[in-house]
Formats: sequence, C-alpha cells, structure tokens
Amino acid sequence: MFELLAKLTNAFGVSGDEEITKNTIAEEIKGYADDISVDALGNLIALKKGKGKKKIMVSTHMDEIGLMATFIDDKGYIRFTNIGGVSPFCSIGQRVRFKNGTVGVVYYEEKLDDIKKLNLSKMYIDIGSVNREETEKHVKIGDTACFCGDAVKQGDFAISKAMDNRTGCAVAIEALKELKDPENDIYFVFTVQEELGLRGAKTAAYGIDPDISITIDVTSTGDKPECNPMEVKLGAGPAIKIKDSSVVCHPEIRKLLEASAKKLGIPYQLEILNMGGTDAGAIHLTKGGVPSGAISIPCRYIHTPAEMVSLKDMENAVKLLVDAISY
Repeated sequence: MFELLAKLTNAFGVSGDEEITKNTIAEEIKGYADDISVDALGNLIALKKGKGKKKIMVSTHMDEIGLMATFIDDKGYIRFTNIGGVSPFCSIGQRVRFKNGTVGVVYYEEKLDDIKKLNLSKMYIDIGSVNREETEKHVKIGDTACFCGDAVKQGDFAISKAMDNRTGCAVAIEALKELKDPENDIYFVFTVQEELGLRGAKTAAYGIDPDISITIDVTSTGDKPECNPMEVKLGAGPAIKIKDSSVVCHPEIRKLLEASAKKLGIPYQLEILNMGGTDAGAIHLTKGGVPSGAISIPCRYIHTPAEMVSLKDMENAVKLLVDAISY
C-alpha cells in the first residue's frame, strides 16, 4: 500500500491540472477494469462490469490544493493565488513545485507589521532568479504549483503532501484490483476539481446516473493536543460518515457500510464533520437524487504538506469498500 501511496502523492495534480495524476492512476488500473474512459471535464472513469443488477458509483477525487502564478515583478518574484483551501500560515517557508519541475520557496513580505494579518496577497514565491525575464523562462502567468513533501513511512503511519486525497485514490485502486465478479456494475470515478467545489463529481454523477454512491476521502481527527473534540482517531479504523457540511449520508448506505464492517470484524468509527465536504455532497443531489454515503480515511494536518494517515486504516477501508459493493 505504501509504495502505491508514495507514487500517487508524488504525482502532480493541482485542481484543474490533474493530467499527470490521471495518467498515473490509469496506468495502475490498466487490465483490471472492463472499460476506462475520461469524460468532458476530465474525470477518469473505470467500469467493472457485473450482472447489471445496479449501478454503483465509487467516487474519490484525485486533485490536490496548490498555488497559481498571477504576477511576476521586475526582480523575478512571483505573486500567486490559491487553488483550494491554502493556509498562508502553513505555507510560510514551504517549497512548491511547478508542473515542469521548477521549485520555489513561499515567503511573506518583511514589512508586514503583524503576522496575524498575514494573507496570501502579502506573500510571494522565490525560484532563485534575478529578474522577470529569467523567471519567465521557467514560470508563466497561470502556471500552477503543488507543495513539496515526499512520502515517508514510520511504523504504521505515513506522512506526505496530497494525502487529501491520494489516499482515497489508493483505496479505490486496490478495491478495483480485488473486486471479482460483482453483482452490480461498479463505476470507479477519480474526480477532478473537488477542492474547488465538488465540480467533477457533479458532472460524473449526472452522466452515470448511479443507483447509489460511496465516496472515499479523508477526514479530520480529534486525537491531537487540545484540538476540537471529534470521535475520530488515527489508526482506529476507517470512518463511516454520518454527515458533513455538504451531506447527511443516506441511512441505508450507512447501514450497509456498518453491516460490512461488522461482518468482516474490522474496526470502524463514525464520523461527524462540522466543516468541509466531499464528492458525496454533489452526487446525492444529482438528477432525482442518489442515495450516498462515504468512507473516510482519518488524516491529521489536512491541507498542509505533511498530512498523516494510518496504512492500516487504508487497508481496512479497502476491505470495507469491496464487501459493501459486492452485495
């Protein structure tokens, strides 16, 4: 699992520019799906044909947060905007990598009087050039950059950038590989632009028109020092979502997931996320409505270059997903 996760997290895939990640996933699942396609918005859709009993959509987004160059000054420094939920405080001193491999450092204006007033408009990217012309040889306006953070394994835990949501992609890939002769037609959808408002999931669900859907994504934990109380811990099993700010999960899908976990004897948790949402938020409102649920991977330090997950939680999420969609 870690080798796959490291490959996925290292791939460039900022929202709206997911091509490299998409190609990495497509290569990984080649030979395991009956049909692989890409829709108009860029979602990667892998169909595992069953007996046609129902259409089940398994959704997991493949995009990551990042930065976009908006202006280059005469000294070659790059001003930028955020792509997704980027914290200025978590970005200070971090390295970023543009799609072409150019690496820069994010920092803030020294004239800033109060660090509490820090915002992205007071920050810049330094790629080590001396003027605008030199910078433009490597970075153009509109180019996007992801944060740097190579995957590291320590015991059962793994640390990397883009765990949100390459963990979900890894779980879906492994589930696709393990799935044998399903009763239902299973659509594994690796969606684009989730970090910008669940955009890919909306169009993919409209096109597929599934009977039910299960989303795989990360969720916050309540096991850090003096954090907001939350009944989710790293390493205590995958979390079955009850609600977040975008969806109240369908009770029948929740029951299905809980029944599978109990049947398999794997640990699981129940998740209520007060802030944030997943693809399920868009999918459940598609057309006449789609009964939707979600399996969440507990993750510390979400939207930083050092997100942390449990590999055991991911492995149990694969088992849970495979059983739940094999009914």
